[in-house]
This record gives sequence, structure tokens and C-alpha cells, in this order.
Amino acid sequence: MVLVYFAVAVVAAVAGVGTTILVHAATTVSPQRVQPAAFPAVMNDGAVYHKVEPGVVDISANLQYLDETAEGTGFVIDAADGLILTNNHVIDGATSVVVTPVTTGKGYEATVVGYDLRDDIAVLRVQDAPRLKAVTTGDSASLAVGSQVLALGNEAGAGGPPTVAPGVISSLGRSIVASDQSSGLTETLHGMLQTSADIRPGDSGGPLANSAGQVVGIDTAAGSGGPGVSYAGYAIPIDSALSIARQIAERHHGAGIQLGMPAFLGVLLPDSSSSSPEEQADQQASQQNGTPANSGRSCLTGDANAFTAAPAAVAPAARGALVDGVVCGTPAAEAGLEAGDVITGLDGHTVTSANSLSDILGVARPGSRAELRWVSIDGGTHTAPVTFEVGPAG
Repeated sequence: MVLVYFAVAVVAAVAGVGTTILVHAATTVSPQRVQPAAFPAVMNDGAVYHKVEPGVVDISANLQYLDETAEGTGFVIDAADGLILTNNHVIDGATSVVVTPVTTGKGYEATVVGYDLRDDIAVLRVQDAPRLKAVTTGDSASLAVGSQVLALGNEAGAGGPPTVAPGVISSLGRSIVASDQSSGLTETLHGMLQTSADIRPGDSGGPLANSAGQVVGIDTAAGSGGPGVSYAGYAIPIDSALSIARQIAERHHGAGIQLGMPAFLGVLLPDSSSSSPEEQADQQASQQNGTPANSGRSCLTGDANAFTAAPAAVAPAARGALVDGVVCGTPAAEAGLEAGDVITGLDGHTVTSANSLSDILGVARPGSRAELRWVSIDGGTHTAPVTFEVGPAG
């Protein structure tokens, strides 16, 4: 059985709130362990808080193309290099990110070192931020059912001193299906820690600490805990999170990993692997959650996700990437694309589907130039030079 969960980040129009993902389903895939004798029976919440709190940061992500901000949490893993660990869904859709250490209250523009879409991990870097202090990390593999933990986070995106939620590890090795209602993001995560700690919106990316004040997980989601459990929080084990973070920091490519911010063209694409634009439109129509995006030469402003629907007409191309919509002020809009057009080439590569276009964009760099080729609704073939913009992330 899979449990539904919410990502715990908060998103709001213009004024930020915070984030956390909703869990829809979870299954246990590893055996339970006995309580390690090294952990004291009673946790000193205050002592744990004062040990972890200096390394906690608030994160504010500007979702420029959605006219929103997302608020979440992170923590410092390398003070000398300014590296911060958080969830990918905290910065999903971001074009810029501000990090605020809770001990100083001063915000710093952060660069996105990279993120892992598959495992919901992101690494940020801040420079010239004095007095950063890294958290102490523990061994998540030593956790057992009954181990006491404390979750810290930026509840509701309020900022300032982090809120705390004590609890215990209630299950290990959980596989969950999660969704973020604000962004439409849905993901499946494996090997998760389940906890009774009350993880709330805004806590995403925050530390889950053990009784020794060591961070053993990343607060990520909340929702159903399975039969007989009305609520549970979920955290990514720190062992696996740090392994991914090191890969990103050392700039090693891997499945699902994006190093730095991606190149952005400004088109909305159907969720389809088909090479046929007509089939792409049909599949998009079956998932319809908006109104047809194409109406003459108009482009999309505000929340583009509200318009992710099949176009009313499709260009007569045998294969390529169907354009569901075009975001105003982007390279695609400046080139003259509109919903219903079919992109057939980019940067000297033949585009055979929406997935192949995404693959080409995945290796392009912001600021680079390329030639875009497409077929319009009236059957005309067009080319135009484009210069890729930065982001959004995710």
C-alpha cells in the first residue's frame, strides 16, 4: 500500500507562506530494528534544539513565472563552503533563492549548486555569509522504531527561530507517493523514515535530529501513516541525502541530477513520450486540468500551471514536441511561438517528442544561443535564433 503525503513547503501568491508535501501512500520495504541502547530513554528537547538551531536556515524561493514565492527550511552542511541542504520541492520552479540563517535574520542570495529530481534533494551555496555554522550529522542507519527525534522547521513560512516537533521513529524504509498541490509536483520516494513528529507546511528541508543533537533526516512530507495511523511525518535519511549532496557538490552527473540552473525556453509541454503531436494532444486532453491555452498570438502570464491543457488546434507535423502554451517574456514568446505549434528542431538537433526536447534543454546552458525550428498551426515552417534564459529550477 502507498500512502498519500503532502510536501511540507509553503507557497503563496506574491506574499510567501511555506511548503510541505502531502503523502498519498506508503509501504514498508525494510525490517524494523530494536531500539539502540546508545539513545537515552528521554530526549532533552531544549538541549537538542540549541545544538541544531545555529545551523538552520529559512529559504525563500521566488517562483517568477507563477507569481508566487515558496518558503521552506534548510540546514548548513559545510560552513566553509557555504553549502546548504534542503528539499528539491522547496525550490521547484524557482528563478532565484534567498537563504536566511535563523541566528542572524539576514538574507543572502543563494546559488543553486544542483538538485536531484528523483530523490527530492537540493544543494544551495551562499557566499560572504559570516558566522555560518554547520549542523552535526548522525548515522540514520542506526535509527530504530522508537528512537526519539526532534523536527525543526520554518512552520508556515513565518521565519525567525525554528519551531520544534518532538516524536519518535514509527517505521523505517517507507516508500511514499507525494504531491504538492501548489505546483502539481508528484513524486515517489523510497527508504523514508516515518515519524510521529508533527511536520507541518514550511518545515520542508528542515533537520530531523536524534537525542544526541545529530541530524539524521530531512523533513519532507506529511500525511497518512497507513492502517490505524491518521497522521505521520516523513523524512529522507541523512545518509542517502549526504551521498547525493556530495555528488552534486563535486559536480558529478547522475540520473535525475541537474547541476546548476537549467536553460529555459518558455514553452509548456505535454506529459507524453509519443512522437505524434496529435497523440500528445489526445493524452493531454485526457489529463485536462485547465482551459485550451492557444488563442491567437497570446502568451501566458501568472500561473502557467492553470493553463496546462491541450491546444484547440495542432500544427500538421508528423513528429515533434507539441507546444501547450508559451510564457510571456521568454525566448519562445519573442521568437513568435504559440500554443498548437510543434517544435521540430533545436540547436542542430532533431526534436522528435516532448521528452527529446527536454533532453536537449537539459544539457543546454543559460545564456547560450541556438536555432529553433517549428511548424505553425497554418502549416508553415519557421526558424529563429533564441538565447536561453535561466531556470526555473525543477
